Formats: sequence, structure tokens, C-alpha cells
Amino acid sequence: MGYWIALSRTPGLGAARFRMLEAHFGGDLESAWKAPQRELRAAGIGGGVAKAIVDGREQIDPEREIERLARSGVEALTWHDDDYPRRLKEIADAPPVLFCRGTLRPDDETAVAVVGTRRPTDYGRRVTADLCKELAARDVTVVSGLALGIDARAHQAALDAGGRTIAVLGNGLDTVYPRENGRLAERIVEEGGALVSEFPLGTRPEASHFPRRNRIISGMTLGTLVTEASETSGTRWTVYHALEQNREVFCVPGSVYSEASRLTNRLIREGAKLVCGVGDILEEIGLDTAARQIAMTFDEAGERGSDPGSSADQRIERPPGGGNGQGAGETERNAEPDDPDEAELLRHITSEPTHIDDLARLTERPITEISGLLTMLELKGLVVQAGMMHYQLP
Repeated sequence: MGYWIALSRTPGLGAARFRMLEAHFGGDLESAWKAPQRELRAAGIGGGVAKAIVDGREQIDPEREIERLARSGVEALTWHDDDYPRRLKEIADAPPVLFCRGTLRPDDETAVAVVGTRRPTDYGRRVTADLCKELAARDVTVVSGLALGIDARAHQAALDAGGRTIAVLGNGLDTVYPRENGRLAERIVEEGGALVSEFPLGTRPEASHFPRRNRIISGMTLGTLVTEASETSGTRWTVYHALEQNREVFCVPGSVYSEASRLTNRLIREGAKLVCGVGDILEEIGLDTAARQIAMTFDEAGERGSDPGSSADQRIERPPGGGNGQGAGETERNAEPDDPDEAELLRHITSEPTHIDDLARLTERPITEISGLLTMLELKGLVVQAGMMHYQLP
């Protein structure tokens, strides 16, 4: 792990170059860290970055990096670790190393990003709090950036409702920025949530970090909700990343006279989902239907002991063995689902990975509907995600 962390501190060494090093050195990043510059060049690393790796050995001790993390109560996860967020792993420029303080859980895959202006109106604060409390009550993890304004309101509302929230920072986890949210950051960790960052300890907050930070916020989630934001708000970067990552974008409408709602109103005009209540979010990403149907399926199969009458509001859990109830070594395909829409979609999925856009084209259905159906099929163990929004038979 120390060599992953040491390499992550190298300027210019992003996801693509990390993959080059892994491929060339057979996954042995200790060898990559210790390799001569000519060998790094042979791996496809440009001269400037290769020199930075070599020069970094004089300043960075991999073992001491691990000790620093332990003293700070921070864990480092690589994209090969089971605890690394699965949805984040799907994006093209996923951070090779993700630093975490607190607890990440598998059910954080059921998450929605909530972002907006640092200077919200009373309306923005109220609608953010109401929606985040509703999301938390339905066991949806709220992800935001710990900034002043909408971000802080989103985290606070989720915690006040007894839910989970994750804050993504644009600096090392040994400091909190902005300082005004220091107590909020501690509360997130104390109440079971997490602070995460791709930046190593000691990294100071800089303006250039926050647009990159925002791709993690959108990448960890099923969709991004903008409650209030002006045209100049940094929130637009999160929206752009969400669109690039094929994630949903939701916006709360605001007054046509309010500067704080200019961005949200424009995005709605351009096709973002208009949100007047939490049901608009759950319906669009298929969570409401999926929660009801999968709970009923598991109850009928004896896999869950939940009350069918309240299953729609309970957290969805995967059954042991990948979600299909089969024992180890049993790879036979389950019978077709009872739902005709799921059955139709399943007929277009083979043992070869197929992108969600191609499935939408083959079935002549909107992406949002396909996403909900795929969620159901995946939870039932009938399909698996091969990464980058590609799906195949298990």
C-alpha cells in the first residue's frame, strides 16, 4: 500500500498512467516505484512524470506514509480493494487511491449527491433540508462536498434524520476546509459516515482541486441533485461530470427573479429532471420500484425476514453469493423474472458486456427506465455490471 500512496503523491500521475504502470509491472507497484527512469519511459510514462517519480524517492518514504495515515486515523483504499466505492470505480478517471476517514459501506451504492450554492436563500436552505431528510429516511446516502451553504445543509439534514452522509474534500484529510465546518466533519465521522478525498495527507485546499473533487461526488452516486445554484456556481462542474459519467441530474426549480436559481432553471429547460419532491428522484433512478419489488421477491423466497408491508422503506441488501441465492459454484441462469419489462430487457443481455446506451437502443426505452430495470435484475442476481456501465450475464 505504501507504494500506491507514494506514487499518488507524484504530480501528473493520474488514473491512465497508473494503469500503464500496473500493466507494465504486472501489478507490482513497488517495482514501479523503484524502477529506473528508462524503465518508466518504457512503461509509457512521459519524461516529466517519470523524472518526478524518480525525484520523489528522495522526499517520500512509503513506510512513513502508512504511519502518517495510521496516526491520522485515515485509511487508504486502492481501486482493487473491496471497500472502494463500486460506482466510483466505474468512471473513466477513478482515483487510483482514495483516502477515507470514517466508514464506507456497501449500501452507500444507494446514494444521491446533493450540491448547490455557497450562498443559499431561505428557500434553498429549506428545500435542501426537506429533500435530504426524506432521502435519509429512505436509506439513501447523501453525498456532498462539505462546502458552506447547500453542501453543509445537506450533510446536516441527513444526520438530523438519522441517515448516512459522505463528504468529499478537495484537500488532505488531516485538515478540514472550510474551517467553519470542522465540527460538522467530526459529526459525520462520529455518526457512522465518512470523509473521503483523493488527495494525500498534507495537501492544502487549492482552487484547482475542487472541479476534480466534484467528479468524485457525482461518480459515487446514482444521480446529482442541485437544489439552488447560480450560473457562476462551481456546482456546474459537478453537473458536467455527472453528465459525462451517464448519471442522472435533478434540479429544484426556483423563482425566475432569483439569481440563485438561474443554473437550476436553465438545466431543467435543457432536460434535467424537475424535482418537486423526493418521489421524483426515487422514481427516476428506479429506487422506489426496486425497493418494493426486491423486498417482495426475497420475502417470497424466504431470503428476508422483513415485514412486507414496510419493505419499500427498508434498505435493500444483497443476499449472500452475489445476490442470486445460489451456492458457490452454481452458475446456472435463474428463470426469467415475472416482470415482463425485466424479462424483455434480459433477452438482450448476453455473456458479453453490453453498454447501457446500447440496451436502451435495442429495447427502444429511455435510459432512466433501463437503469431502473437493470437495478432490479442486478439485485436479483440475473445480471452483473462489468464496469463502465456495461452489463452481462453472471
